[in-house]
Amino acid sequence: MNAVVACEEHFLRTPDGQVWTTGQFPFQFWSRYLSAFDSVRVVARVRDVNAVPGNLRRASGTAVDFAAVPDYRGPEQFLLEFPRIRSAVANAVCKGDAVILRVPGQVSSCVEAHLRESRKPYGVEVVADPYDAFSPGAVRHTLRGLFRWWFPRKLRQLCKRACAATYVTEAALQRRYPPAADAFSTSFSDVELSKDSFVAAPRVFAQKPLYRLIFVGGLSQLYKAPDVLLDAVAECLGNRCRLDLAIAGSGQYQHSLALRAESLGISNRVKFLGQLTTPEAVRQALDEADLFVLPSRQEGLPRAMIEAMARALPCIGSTVGGIPELLPASDLVPPNDPQALSKRIGEVLADPTRMNFMSARNLRKAREFLHTPEQRRQAFYRHVRTETEQWLARKSTS
Repeated sequence: MNAVVACEEHFLRTPDGQVWTTGQFPFQFWSRYLSAFDSVRVVARVRDVNAVPGNLRRASGTAVDFAAVPDYRGPEQFLLEFPRIRSAVANAVCKGDAVILRVPGQVSSCVEAHLRESRKPYGVEVVADPYDAFSPGAVRHTLRGLFRWWFPRKLRQLCKRACAATYVTEAALQRRYPPAADAFSTSFSDVELSKDSFVAAPRVFAQKPLYRLIFVGGLSQLYKAPDVLLDAVAECLGNRCRLDLAIAGSGQYQHSLALRAESLGISNRVKFLGQLTTPEAVRQALDEADLFVLPSRQEGLPRAMIEAMARALPCIGSTVGGIPELLPASDLVPPNDPQALSKRIGEVLADPTRMNFMSARNLRKAREFLHTPEQRRQAFYRHVRTETEQWLARKSTS
């Protein structure tokens, strides 16, 4: 049986038909589904290009192909491209396919709408929270308030209609987007870390003349709140904290964030590293830092933070999504609060003993992601496959 997996990611396709990713969804990610299915067809946004840089990773491969959806950006382009998107979705899903939707996302919503009339079963993998994604400051759009009402409502409906649901958090997303009472439900993280991701031992900190903070996240939207971090860093420097900041990531807001740093008078203390496209580059940047900071406005379970914890970095995060499942309350701050963030950064950097404790604790926590809950994943896949087989059997006799 083939599995159709719908997601909201962006991919590139070269003239030879190979599909490439700049993000965290290479072939190895999609090949997970092959443990339960004969092949995988990924329904996602794909842009055709003549060539790709050598550091991109291939996403397609043996038994993994892609059904291209127009590479729209934002709600306006989605509406303009909607007829082509709907047509692409209809052509991508065959009667005999099992369907898994990585939600939230408009591509997944279009696939679900295509399935609805036939009442074909599907599974959902809930990986983010649209309510937080459209919180004040996260997205700059005149219809942000409407989106914050509509998209969580849509996600709740998708979860209620699904025959099986899995979540990347242990409890946070489940509370807001519960599955149907009779649905199969479980949780497991997308994050799988290799042994190379880990340092051998916790760090040992002492007072330093200069500390380096690091932020890792996309800058296409302000979900991860790099703007809040810049404001907090400016306040820290005003309070005579000795630090600089490295921002790893790229996107449409990079230029405006650089201008914000300049207006705050801290541009000489902020370095934009751009997109780090290899695991080795990410690990090197983390190893050169003393404190990882992720003051997100929305999260599922942040891979970047787990990778930082695997390098034994002390971490500070916000109280959204699955971050409180990774860090204790003493390392958390409210979202959208640069003053609280500045205070917490100052407290941590002033206390090497505390940083040593955070380093050891984070490394222990990260090691939980060295061994993935494979039994839960396989149970989810099997349930979706069984429900699809039973639906097909009913269809063949009706």
